[in-house]
Amino acid sequence: MTSPAILFAPGAGKPSSSDWMVAWATALGTLGPVAPFDYPYQQRGRGGPDRMPVLVAHHAAQLAALREAHPDSRMVLMGKSMGSRVGCHVSLEHPVDALVCFGYPLAGGGNPDKLRDQVLRDLSTPILFVQGTRDKLCPLPLLADVRDQMKAASELHVVQTGDHSLQVTKTHTKQTGRTQEDEDADVLSAIHAFLRRHLGDDSGREQEPT
Repeated sequence: MTSPAILFAPGAGKPSSSDWMVAWATALGTLGPVAPFDYPYQQRGRGGPDRMPVLVAHHAAQLAALREAHPDSRMVLMGKSMGSRVGCHVSLEHPVDALVCFGYPLAGGGNPDKLRDQVLRDLSTPILFVQGTRDKLCPLPLLADVRDQMKAASELHVVQTGDHSLQVTKTHTKQTGRTQEDEDADVLSAIHAFLRRHLGDDSGREQEPT
């Protein structure tokens, strides 16, 4: 059976060549083929993100290319921060089988009065949020309120003391004995379980992560 194909979008600040993206693309590769990409402004080396219509159009074009490369696979959009938000917008126009958001930027600029929640309310695609408890861009109580009002099936995996990039504190490691690698392995297991629940048994791993 065919593993899902994963389109992996970067956050606003760092491209797909960043250490974080490379490490997670490698880890996610145990679940199925992964296609990381960069947005046009990142390809040009320009600092500020393009406007949302440009981001969505480019993201959708990458999805079309992935469909062509893997015509028999289910499509999963995954992304870091801004990339996860753009993926949600893309899924409204180009239906996919699942969404996974690493650090969804719910509160614009960390301001709880500027929620980026409408796209979440409009979703019909199953979605997994992977969030750190120290992520100022996504206070968990605010996310809980939004999830209660969403029509799409949603799940949440919480990384204790994790920041916007899911990095845990040294205090957490000292108190619990759990390393960053342990927490990352749990995230990968949560994604795997989410995909199995919503896509079926053919979303299994090619190999177990180390």
